Amino acid sequence: MEIYNEVAKKIGVEFKDKRLLKVAFTHRSYINENRGKGLKNNERLEFLGDAVLELIISSFLFTNYPDRAEGDLTSIRAAVVRTESLAEESRKLDVGQYLKMSKGEEDSGGKEKEYLLANLYEAILGAIYLEHGYEVCKEFVTRTLLNKVEKIVAEGLFIDPKTKIQELMQSKFKITPTYEIIGEDGPDHDKVFTVALLKGEKKLSIGHGHSKQKAEEDAAKNAIEKIEKAQEA
Repeated sequence: MEIYNEVAKKIGVEFKDKRLLKVAFTHRSYINENRGKGLKNNERLEFLGDAVLELIISSFLFTNYPDRAEGDLTSIRAAVVRTESLAEESRKLDVGQYLKMSKGEEDSGGKEKEYLLANLYEAILGAIYLEHGYEVCKEFVTRTLLNKVEKIVAEGLFIDPKTKIQELMQSKFKITPTYEIIGEDGPDHDKVFTVALLKGEKKLSIGHGHSKQKAEEDAAKNAIEKIEKAQEA
């Protein structure tokens, strides 16, 4: 369990029950490769951490942005807890290296995959909740994630990129963007979609994601950046 002393130090939270951290850092693919050993994967902790995270962020936004409508608060929360955001925090904590996964998953770059690192953040939070309760979870999220909120609100980063690119293209080009799936790669449990954002028949940008929705959002974000850079030139 020595490795989990390192983990606890990196996340800044002490654990008496290191087994919680062991579960939090165990991907289901590792279980599939080590059947019969009584191991548990981190999906239940991820489920719990997701719920705790939603409450912490919602409470913070409700208190600190009293003039924002429910729709804005929902969008801001979504921006704070999006996959890339949570994965970034796992990277800052430098904990991805401790993820246990199958050899195949690791060889395919599993310890750097955005969604696995995001799931890990939530699993860690679930483990903290079981070990210490809500207040320590709140302190952890405040220390690692809530510093993003001010920038997200100030720069309007909570606006859905698909909505933003639609408004931008209608204003600038008098045309509504369309999306086309141009590729699907990987096994069913880890499929990556590639989507093109079209301006009429012209391909303006492409995006990737583990769902069609995520790929479209990525394409929209890339299109926004392309248009804004062209305006600056």
